[in-house]
Amino acid sequence: MALQNTSTRFGAVTKIFHWLTALLILTLIPLGIIAHGAPFSTGEEIAFKALLFSIHKTLGVTAFFVALTRILWALTQPKPRLLNADHKAEAFLAETIHWLLYSALLLVPLTGWIHHAATTGFAPIWWPFGQELPFVPKDTHLAHLFASLHFSFERVLAFSVLLHIAGAVKHHLIDKDATLRRMLPGQPPLPALLPDHKNRLPILGAVAVYPFALTVGAFLWYFPGLETVEVTPTTELEESSGNWKVSEGTLSLTIKQFGSDVTGEFGEWSADITFDDTPGLQNPGSVKVTVNTTSLSLGSVTDQAMGPDFFDVQNHPQAVFLAKIFPVPDGYVAEGTLTLKGIEVPITLPFSLRIEEDAVRMNANTTLQRLDFGIGSNMPDESSLGFSVGVSIELNALRND
Repeated sequence: MALQNTSTRFGAVTKIFHWLTALLILTLIPLGIIAHGAPFSTGEEIAFKALLFSIHKTLGVTAFFVALTRILWALTQPKPRLLNADHKAEAFLAETIHWLLYSALLLVPLTGWIHHAATTGFAPIWWPFGQELPFVPKDTHLAHLFASLHFSFERVLAFSVLLHIAGAVKHHLIDKDATLRRMLPGQPPLPALLPDHKNRLPILGAVAVYPFALTVGAFLWYFPGLETVEVTPTTELEESSGNWKVSEGTLSLTIKQFGSDVTGEFGEWSADITFDDTPGLQNPGSVKVTVNTTSLSLGSVTDQAMGPDFFDVQNHPQAVFLAKIFPVPDGYVAEGTLTLKGIEVPITLPFSLRIEEDAVRMNANTTLQRLDFGIGSNMPDESSLGFSVGVSIELNALRND
């Protein structure tokens, strides 16, 4: 069998590309549906869901490069004539579907890849070239936009595949011609073929489908979360009664998921600070930090982090750090307890202060162990979720005497 195409037959390379692409599509579509619908309430379920998505994403990137190579190969080859060139409407439909297939084979994995690159955390692509894409920032809205486009373009791909298969079956069972057999191994006998009518209408027909697909994707992006989601009410934070009042600050955490760092932060927290900046005091103050755990934003794994195996925000909507402040040679430490998920653990938090008249800037970094608080207890190893959790606090406070 010749490797290259002729004006009447497909070569071996084209046939390999065709059936490899078919295998990838018929694997990726059901795998994506299964992964999307898989539960993620427990640690085991999250690990299995991530496994499914990693396989899906890795095969999706593979499909993108296979499709790109296939298209480049097709551009260098003569295109075998249609067996039904005399049926102009049928030939137009067949050519339009081919253009839809080619475009969707690039757009579906590409939009999925951009969604992955814009998302923080969850289900890495299994390859050595990193998880980022040039010019694609980590952005929730951008990720959701391309997730919506991925969903819409995938429907175009599935519709095109179904029509393509239906056409092949029609040719084989009703027309009883060699259209299908021409893509199989071997050299089936062919009738005399008429020259194809070269025109751009099939391309325009394929392009005409995409405004509808883009509209559907934009609708899904603009109206996210149409399904009913159970929302945990925010617990009211206490007013500060200390002599310093926080004017701005961030409370962030970093986890290690599938070997990659995922950083998030709590949007709602308060600090009740009593502190005397007179030099030489052995116990210059105390602090009480109250955190609404329901306000956590942790990239694509935010919903999972709220669940009963992790922060369990339905039953424990707040965490409290209560400590006394002591001076140390290179700054200060806050020694006390952190109550998280109903579990109280002793904590020593080193921090630095920069005081300028009635304003102070504080920076602190520490590492906690998630299993100390029963977080992810069903994930007792670090293959999917690391034990250590980095905590970083930055705040500015004004004297509130």
